[in-house]
Amino acid sequence: MKKDILFKTDDFIFSYRVAGVLIHDNKILLQKPVNDDGYSLIGGHVTIKETTEQTLIREFKEEIHAEISIVSLFAIGEIFFPWNKKPCHQISLYYKIQLSELNSIPADGNFRGYDEIGNERIDIDFCWIPLEKLKEIKVYPQELISYILEDKNEMIHFISSQL
Repeated sequence: MKKDILFKTDDFIFSYRVAGVLIHDNKILLQKPVNDDGYSLIGGHVTIKETTEQTLIREFKEEIHAEISIVSLFAIGEIFFPWNKKPCHQISLYYKIQLSELNSIPADGNFRGYDEIGNERIDIDFCWIPLEKLKEIKVYPQELISYILEDKNEMIHFISSQL
C-alpha cells in the first residue's frame, strides 16, 4: 500500500504534490472534479520512497492511462489554501512533460476519469484548454498561469496563498 506524503493534524494539513504541464497544439491539459468550476494541473501526492518524477509518471498512468516523459522541472510552488476547513501548506513541483504516444488519449475536447484520495473516489473531467483561454477560467494555482504563458526556459519559484 502506498503512503502519500500527506500529514493531517487537528489544526492543519501538509501536502507534497507534483504536477505536469502538458501542452499540445497550443492547448494545455487540465483536470477538474465533476461539478466543480476550478481546474488544476494533473498530478498527485508524492509517496514515501518515490521520486517526484516517478510520482508524476505513475499519476498519469493511473488517472488517464497515458505514458509520459519528463522534459524538465518547471516550477516550485509554496501553496497555502483551505482544505476541509483546515489550512493546508502544500509544496508542489511542476514539470514540463510530453506524451510518449500522442494517440494514447484524446488530443482535443474533454474526457472523463477518476482519482482516489484515501478511500474516496473522485470523478474528474480532463480538458484540453486553449492557452489563450487560461486567464478566463479558474485555475489553481492562479499564480502559475503567467509563467506557463511566458514559456521561459528557466525554473521559477512562486508563492500562492488563499488563506
